[in-house]
Amino acid sequence: MKTYWDVAFELQNTAQSFVVVTVIGSRGSAPQDAGAKAIIVESGLHWGTVGGGKVEARAILHGQEILKQNKAEPELFTWNLQRDIGMSCGGEITYLFEVHRYSTWPIVVFGAGHVSQALIRLLINLNCQVTCVDSRTEWLDKLPDAFNLKKFHAEDPSLLVETLHKNCFFVIMTQGHAMDLPILKQLYTRFPDAAFVGNIGSVVKGLKLRKELIEFGIKEEVLKDFHCPIGIPLGKNHPYEIAVSVSAQLIQERDRIFDPQSLPKWETT
Repeated sequence: MKTYWDVAFELQNTAQSFVVVTVIGSRGSAPQDAGAKAIIVESGLHWGTVGGGKVEARAILHGQEILKQNKAEPELFTWNLQRDIGMSCGGEITYLFEVHRYSTWPIVVFGAGHVSQALIRLLINLNCQVTCVDSRTEWLDKLPDAFNLKKFHAEDPSLLVETLHKNCFFVIMTQGHAMDLPILKQLYTRFPDAAFVGNIGSVVKGLKLRKELIEFGIKEEVLKDFHCPIGIPLGKNHPYEIAVSVSAQLIQERDRIFDPQSLPKWETT
């Protein structure tokens, strides 16, 4: 069975927010001991238990409300099991609710070629978590080591899509069309509402990819925010100039999607 730390680490790495509920103490008859924990995600109980039955159901519901309302501060509640929860027990139980919102900006780059090498060297200086996937170990080895960079070797990079999350920003910079298309098919099949999908290439390539994705079965409206060519229109074809262009668009899209005046979905500096 996975530990609390294992599960919390997995959620953080897949860019998912969660609430930790901890039993702080109890009085009289109570269904769980102090120190017991549960992890609540948007869909409900993800791990652990803080008592079961009606009182845990109330804790799960409150954890979900915290996530929906973008609350940030810890909350402490003491519930009378009979009066507040409707249980036959006459005791009280105190819960601490702590919200953990994912605090990094997840970017997945498919391909480790010349432009990716330049792009990733820029991105690792930002407050983001970069994942690079490629079938060529020799190109992955050229990338720098950084605490916020993960390198994955995969003979078929499209197969790694199922391990990712819709909140990621996806950047496709593989060796060519034949490798781009299977990745895009997997991305749009699993994540039709992905935060960002961009593909390096020309306008003509973008039209061809859209046509083939629609023929595959991806709805046209899903592709309205597909960025190919990726990047904003500036600079020339030097890898670092393209990388600046792409980085600028990623930042632009991040700020467009998430209102900086509201509680941020990830940390800003």
